[in-house]
Amino acid sequence: MTGGGPPRHEVAVLALPGTIAFELGLPHRLLGGAVDADERPLYRVRVATLDGGPVRTSAGYSITPEHDAALLRTAATVVVPGVQGGPAMADGRIAGELSAALRDAAGHARMLSICTGAFVLAAAGLLDGRPATTHWMHAAAFRDLFPTVRLDPDVLFVDDGDVLTSAGNAAGIDLLLHLVRRDHGSEVANRVARRNVVAPWREGGQSQFVERPLPDAGDTGTAATRAWALEHLAEPLTLAGLAGHARMSVRTFTRRFREETGLSPLRWLASQRIALARRLLESTDASIDRVAADAGFGTPASLRQHLRASIGVAPGAYRRTYRGVGRTV
Repeated sequence: MTGGGPPRHEVAVLALPGTIAFELGLPHRLLGGAVDADERPLYRVRVATLDGGPVRTSAGYSITPEHDAALLRTAATVVVPGVQGGPAMADGRIAGELSAALRDAAGHARMLSICTGAFVLAAAGLLDGRPATTHWMHAAAFRDLFPTVRLDPDVLFVDDGDVLTSAGNAAGIDLLLHLVRRDHGSEVANRVARRNVVAPWREGGQSQFVERPLPDAGDTGTAATRAWALEHLAEPLTLAGLAGHARMSVRTFTRRFREETGLSPLRWLASQRIALARRLLESTDASIDRVAADAGFGTPASLRQHLRASIGVAPGAYRRTYRGVGRTV
């Protein structure tokens, strides 16, 4: 990379016959659009087909990339967008050459699928015994074909370390932003989200089934209360207090909140506090005590417990990892 900056993270996007055209472009838009504070690209995203030849997309046109499966050998992350039909979805099998390429790549790279791309990873044996997700419309077929995979069809995405899977189109955006956040922190991911005019963060465990019913007469929903809560995260917020702010009973508020966000009020509140704590750890030198107080956890012990449960590391380790590694990946 020119300019003396760190080398870019190499991403290979594998386009298979019937690849979903919209999803094929997401890694370039989101990972390819991630830059550091000096506007230097953090990822190099390139597209390959198995043999380097053209493949027909779900949109009815063909693409001809500049690379074949050899690109996967040097990639640090391999993305498999969704496919429309094909042998992986029909009978759970893929060609031996494709399986070998994916399994070889999994020995050194993170493997990521969007939507029905999970069928391809599963057919290669990369999801055996592991948690994963795919689009809810295909969940029953997926379970029949791959009974050893721990499928959760209700969530937006699953991060299992070196293998990540997501649900439909929008969930693919969520997962790619999550990857940027995991690699480089919230500030970089938020810039990518702003440039693409998408929500900066949706929790992976959020349900795929988020209803948005029309409000009843005189019922304006929970949006105003959510906005208010975000301004008061340092304070002791209770379910009864949130419901009171929304002028609803606790039962009605809880039901409406889940319908609008896919999460319970307290789970949403915890996720927002964790997100704030991560931003403070990444972007300030505030003490762990101060971060715990400002994010509404009260004590460092409570912050440590919640952060470990959410992302598997303690506050101090998270700050050291972000500042020591996240800025040079």
